[in-house]
Order: sequence, then C-alpha cells, then structure tokens
Amino acid sequence: MNSRYNFCKWAGAAALMLLAGGCQKSAQSSSAPPPAPVTVSQPVARDVVEWDEYQGRMDPVDMVEVRARVTGYLQSVNFKDGAEVKQGDVLFVIDPRPYQAELDRAGADLQQAETKFELASNDLVRGERLLKARAISEEEADSRSNAARTSAAAIQSARAAVEMAKLNMEYTRVTAPISGRIGRKLITEGNLVNGNQGQATLLTTIVSLDPIYCYFDADERSIIKYQQLAREGKGDNIRDGKMACELALADETGFPHKGVLDFVDNQVDSATGTLRVRGVFANPDRILQPGFFTRVRVPGSAKYPALLIPDLAIGTDQGQKFVYTVDATNAVEYKIVNLGPMVDGLRVVREGILSNDWIVVNGLMSVHPGAVVNPSHAPLAATK
Repeated sequence: MNSRYNFCKWAGAAALMLLAGGCQKSAQSSSAPPPAPVTVSQPVARDVVEWDEYQGRMDPVDMVEVRARVTGYLQSVNFKDGAEVKQGDVLFVIDPRPYQAELDRAGADLQQAETKFELASNDLVRGERLLKARAISEEEADSRSNAARTSAAAIQSARAAVEMAKLNMEYTRVTAPISGRIGRKLITEGNLVNGNQGQATLLTTIVSLDPIYCYFDADERSIIKYQQLAREGKGDNIRDGKMACELALADETGFPHKGVLDFVDNQVDSATGTLRVRGVFANPDRILQPGFFTRVRVPGSAKYPALLIPDLAIGTDQGQKFVYTVDATNAVEYKIVNLGPMVDGLRVVREGILSNDWIVVNGLMSVHPGAVVNPSHAPLAATK
C-alpha cells in the first residue's frame, strides 16, 4: 500500500514537471521578436558633375565716386538716398549764376575779338592795294598784316574761353555717369563744394547692379585640375570666359544664379597659395547686391554615370563608411562604401554597391549583419 502511494506521488510530480516545461517552452517561443521593419530603396543611377564650392563676395562691375568739378554753393539735391538712377540723371545743382556771368563775359570778349579781326582784315586788304600803288611803306603794310594775324589769334583764344565757360556751366549740373544704385548724399544744400583738382568734394557714390561680379579664391591644386580637364577636352578653359559657375546667397537653397567665369588673376598669391577668380552674373531682379557674401561653385569634373543614395542610409564604423543591404532572403548584408560629394541632396557612392541593391534607408539602428528583416520597398525620391 505504501509503495503504491509513493509511485502515485512520483508519477504526479513528473507530470507536473512535464507540464511546467511545456509551458516554459511555449512562453519562450511566443516571446521571440518578429523581423524588424525597415524601408529599402535602390540607388538612383544618373549622370552627374562634381562641383567645387567656394566662398565669394559680390562686387559691382562699375563703381563711381561722384565729385564736384566746379567750386560753388550747392543749390539742390535731386535724388533720394539709395535710389536707382540712370546715366545722365541730374543729381546735384551747384549755383550756376557765377558761371553764367563768366560765360556771358567770354561771349562778349569773343564778339569784341571778331570785330577787331574784321577791322584788321579790312585794313590789311586796303594796305595791300596801297602798297601796290606805293602809297604806303612796306613797314606799314607789315604792321597791318601783323595786326590781322593777332586779331585772328585773339578770336581763337576767346572761343576757347567760351568753351571753358560752357563746360563750367555744364559742370554746375552734376549728372550720373553710370546707371546703378546711388548712395546717400554726403553734403547737403547750402554748403560750399570744391571743384579744384585734387581737392574735389565727394558728393556721393554709384554702383552698377546688372550684371554683377563675384570674386573668390581658388586653391592652386583646383586650378591645376581645371586646366587638366580643359587639356583633356572634359571641360572649358577657365581663362576663355565660358566656364560655367553657379551662385547662392546665404538664405538660398541650391544654386539658383547661373553665370560664367570671365577673369582669372595672372599669378598665385604666394602668401595664401590661391588664385583670384571672378564670375559674372545677370542681376535683372536686383537680388544680388555688392558686398554680399555668397556660396559659389564651379564644375570640378566631367559628367560621369554615378549611383546616389541619401546620407541617412550611410553609417560609420571606426572611420569606415558602410551601408546595409537586404538580399532576396531578406537577410541584412554589411557593405563598405567609398563616397563622393553631395549632388542635389544625395550622396555619390563611388564603390561598394550595385544599381540593383536594396539599401536600408530607414531603420538602421534596429538591424545588424545577418539579421532577417521585414523590408518595405519605396522609391528613393520618397525617402529623401
């Protein structure tokens, strides 16, 4: 009886242990995580050009200091500070009355000289007739001839004085020598301005707006690269005025302003190892202003086929760049890549992937090499 009781007790305990083991295995199998969801895309394949980017500064094509050319009191200012003016617009008027009086005096002197010349000419004609009739001496005839020449010279001098007086009269109206944006007036009405050479009063400044220059410094190695591309027929010569360049202001995305390089300095700056380069840009809407700091870029390579992916798909492992790809069995593969520059928001991949690879672009933190994932395929444009 006792042995039968012990057997039953042992059998019950064994059954409980088997039941507990089965429940534990069932709990373990039910707690296994499902494959991680990730988004995968194939790289974009297209022809690209690598661009070299520099910091530049805008400068006007023309800049003029407007100065007085005659001395006098400033009578009026005919522009608004900072306005856009056209060539020939009257900007300042200097009191013209003294110069009008000088012009009138010079005109009267000219009339007087012409009258004297007319009288001397008549005396010369009469003298020639009298000399032929031996009614006057040769000395008298020579005197009349000299008087006529002196009167003719006096006319030339009087005419020059009239022209100078006209110029001074014109200079009382200070006009814009170029079209562009004018600065503020540096002197106000009623002040005396000086027109003497070397001491002429600065009245204002004008800068041209369209087109406009952008200057930047390119390093020696880049210049050599551009020249090599031109020799190989893969790019334009930087000195021919045909090499394309693009520009963007501080608050602009992309490079919306298109231009060409039209000047390269004749020597490298020995202190910096750079060469001054200039681009010229159309500026019809006046967005570009002299003095603005800009980003400017020029083509640094010939056009070539490339694969592009977003930067968010790229990881870093001890200095190496890598991407995760998903194969046909949804297993994750680790691939080291060699990267190039950014082009239109995507990163050029020089080596490491193929055009038909599925790149993990979302969910990198939840995957590792060899893991099985649950991929969602999406066009790359939707994941940028």
